[in-house]
Amino acid sequence: MRIVIQRVSEASVTIDGAVHGAIKKGLLILLGITHEDAQEDIDWLVGKTAGMRIFSDANDQMNLSVQDLDAEVLVISQFTLFANTKKGNRPSYIEAARPEVAVPLYDAFINTLSRKLNKEIVTGIFGADMKVQLINDGPVTIIVDSKSK
Repeated sequence: MRIVIQRVSEASVTIDGAVHGAIKKGLLILLGITHEDAQEDIDWLVGKTAGMRIFSDANDQMNLSVQDLDAEVLVISQFTLFANTKKGNRPSYIEAARPEVAVPLYDAFINTLSRKLNKEIVTGIFGADMKVQLINDGPVTIIVDSKSK
């Protein structure tokens, strides 16, 4: 399982011309799932995400987490995080999990993160054509892979 965490001032996801979800200050998380992922990967990534100190404190040092600030979170499914670009110019997505594997893990990630942060998580719709807008704060963008513990 692989995530891209972006600290944002605001972010939204639009589907079929209508805003499906929006947040103010918080995290935009792009979530990629491979067929080898399991609840263990979710638990580890959720712990990392909730505790990652990437928000500034009163001294302008990155010492606060999304959990410390009770900030908002938007999670978007992103199978392209498992693109293989070794050959040619067309990426291969063979490492990305098929929907029958990915959807339950996507839902489990959102539910686990929601319980950890004790708040509702804003999401897109798995498999939908989504337009994501964000104002990256910092910018702070971090890639975390559960297979690189």
